Amino acid sequence: MSSIDVTTWYLEQTSPDDLRPAAAPEGGVEIVRAEVPSPEFSRFLYCSVGGDVSWVDRLGLTHAQWREILERPGAETWVAYERGTPAGYVELDPQDEGVVEIMYFGLIPAFRGRRIGGHLLSYGAARAWDLADRWPGRAPTERVRLNTCSLDGEHALANYRRRGFRLYDTRVAAKPAVGTPGPWPGAFA
Repeated sequence: MSSIDVTTWYLEQTSPDDLRPAAAPEGGVEIVRAEVPSPEFSRFLYCSVGGDVSWVDRLGLTHAQWREILERPGAETWVAYERGTPAGYVELDPQDEGVVEIMYFGLIPAFRGRRIGGHLLSYGAARAWDLADRWPGRAPTERVRLNTCSLDGEHALANYRRRGFRLYDTRVAAKPAVGTPGPWPGAFA
């Protein structure tokens, strides 16, 4: 199998004051927390958002493994809808010592370039900062982090920086070259 060099940028906010929110897009965009853990829905979002940018790390997970991820205390999925249709999502992964990672974030391709991404990222980062308010017993958030790589959308890194995320590490590593499976096999054929 061939490999390619992939650059990964690691970013963070260390205070809620770091967040620079984007304006809400015009139209009927609503962001709602998916409160019922649903491996099927989460896999749909993951494949639909990441299928054209080589998100493959979760494709081999079983239904039980998806459920385990979604049922961890403090794990949250926030979904952007435009006029009732899922447009994208942000998945929050609570970790130790007041860290919340934005594990996955993105838009379904048909919704990109419509000013939804900055708004959804702003909303997701704000929910990372106030996560402890919804989860009694959880320590307050002290750091929100995320990463993006050279395989992600061309505007991803700039969007993160505009929202107030600061770069704290960069790494380059050879990764197996994989196709872009899309939301289903052959979607981009």
